[in-house]
Amino acid sequence: MIDSPCVNVCHMSPRLGVCTGCCRTLVEISRWSELGEAERARVMAALPGRRRRLGLAEAAPTRSL
Repeated sequence: MIDSPCVNVCHMSPRLGVCTGCCRTLVEISRWSELGEAERARVMAALPGRRRRLGLAEAAPTRSL
């Protein structure tokens, strides 16, 4: 199973360039199932910092797909 930061709040912010639910870019979202374990881990590690810098609320726990 692949852990996903998706919280089912799929709204892309043109201003921020990320989904306001999971804080991933369109490229990250579209390639998620193709990314290797290390790449997914890198994206997951970057999300809290993105949320803080962009002033977005803390995300819900991740889920498995």
